[in-house]
Amino acid sequence: MKLDFYKYQGAGNDFILFDNRHGFFPQHNRTEIIQWLCARNFGVGSDGLMLLQRSNQHAFYLIFFNPDSSQSFCGNGSRCAVLFAFHMGWCKSSGSFDSPQGVHHFEVLDEQTVKLSMNNVSKAEVEMDDTYSLINTGSPHYILDVDDLSFDVVKKGREIRYNDRFSKAGVNVNFVQTKDAQAIALRTYERGVENETLACGTGVTACAIHHALKQHIQGFAEIKVAAKGGDLMVQFDANATEFTNVFLIGPAQFVFKGEINV
Repeated sequence: MKLDFYKYQGAGNDFILFDNRHGFFPQHNRTEIIQWLCARNFGVGSDGLMLLQRSNQHAFYLIFFNPDSSQSFCGNGSRCAVLFAFHMGWCKSSGSFDSPQGVHHFEVLDEQTVKLSMNNVSKAEVEMDDTYSLINTGSPHYILDVDDLSFDVVKKGREIRYNDRFSKAGVNVNFVQTKDAQAIALRTYERGVENETLACGTGVTACAIHHALKQHIQGFAEIKVAAKGGDLMVQFDANATEFTNVFLIGPAQFVFKGEINV
């Protein structure tokens, strides 16, 4: 079966997207197909694959797969999915989509910038001590402050991701360098990809919240985040350890369209 696919990238995170409103994407051997398509040496190559399906109440229903075929929520992938749906004429410049993780609102700010609502984060989703934070922003993120980002992120990230505590369920590992009160830089090792990625939307969001907690930021805030693949912005309202009206803002771009036999 031949299917059209679309390639998008957001701050260096690249994704394969399928219009699955008619359910054409194969159910049989889905795990093997997704792993093959995401493989950079044998398939199309990507940090994840998305199926956009029909929704009765929203612009679309989004299912995200990591390259190992596990499912999760992806902030940068979701922003790319929004731009794809906008290009296809399925939605206006603002609206909402549904997903297994819930409803998210979006706004296409310009041809290459998308604003996406993220999950609120409460004290229940935050674990902190003097050395690290563990924050769930739709995916779990381990966050470690560092003075310098010039080190082997894959080696250190794997040590944490595969330690006794996290090896079964997995965790994304983020290393954060503070630039100033409103700006950070980071590098991320992603579970499911099992490698460093150029950016991670849920990781960017988690690290911005981590920074706000460390800096004791309260009220409305905008945190600039420099990832390897580009610059993003996280907005939120902070009230003690409660973070509401959380938005991820950053670049998204169409790369190419292709046809593949699955």
